[in-house]
Amino acid sequence: MEVRADTYLWAIRMFKSRTIAAEAIKGGKVKLNDDSFKPSHVVKIGEFYSATIGTTKKIIEVTGIIDKRQSFEVAKLNYTDHSPVQDKEEKQQAAFFTVNVKRKKGEGRPTKKDRRDMNDFGWE
Repeated sequence: MEVRADTYLWAIRMFKSRTIAAEAIKGGKVKLNDDSFKPSHVVKIGEFYSATIGTTKKIIEVTGIIDKRQSFEVAKLNYTDHSPVQDKEEKQQAAFFTVNVKRKKGEGRPTKKDRRDMNDFGWE
């Protein structure tokens, strides 16, 4: 069975869609044995793919070939994950604002006086 690389990466659930997989390959985010390749490359057993998804680096070895997206358990049987374990310190901090002011549960929204008090402490 011959399967395109973008279809294979989609089928093993590395990417949400085949289009996103093809764009990642074209953009150089996915490498085949540390070399660039086309999304139409035919996948062979024993090949190593390394993908950079966000800040995560994934390295997989092809152990089976599938062309349809199936359950995670079935997809997991068709590749071996050789990714390095990522420590918690290596992960980026959340990009969202964290609230420094703690309010008791059930107090509701801050009143106008509460907001003035917060502004006195430099909160804005």
